[in-house]
Amino acid sequence: MKIRLSTIALFMLACSTALPALAVDYPARKPGLWEIQTGDGTGAKGASQTVQQCIDAASDKALRDMGQGMGKDSCSKQELRNEGGKLVVDSVCKVGPTTATTHAVMSGDFSSAYRMESKSSYSPPLMGRAEGSAVMEARWIGPCKADQKPGDMVMSNGMKMNVLEMMGGHKKQK
Repeated sequence: MKIRLSTIALFMLACSTALPALAVDYPARKPGLWEIQTGDGTGAKGASQTVQQCIDAASDKALRDMGQGMGKDSCSKQELRNEGGKLVVDSVCKVGPTTATTHAVMSGDFSSAYRMESKSSYSPPLMGRAEGSAVMEARWIGPCKADQKPGDMVMSNGMKMNVLEMMGGHKKQK
């Protein structure tokens, strides 16, 4: 399975933005179905992915808490601050033997849409790259579908998984 560098950057950023001990709280998303597009920021064909994620307040918090647990051991710096109505994240995290230094800016209301742009540098290079960028755009598209439960994610290829169950964050719902 090929992992894109932008996916790693977004994962590391997600880990670094979920810490409740930070001076600014990471905003909760509106419950329902979110469509999330990720790309490398260049607009290159094939570089973007779209997923849909069903959340409620509890699953959104669980996902943030999960990121907190992952980032706690791997990140030496995690700062989140509000600058002019935008959330700015700076983090320094270990990805195996590599140190990833990331700067990201998030904007939006988290009720209907938000956008995140990030730039990372990797020392030593990660997967042959010394730098990477990522853009994530998310928009609320309505209530979750009848066959979906909080934590369900539908990938670009149609594959469905429940990220909370995969990570042991929730017991299976009946």
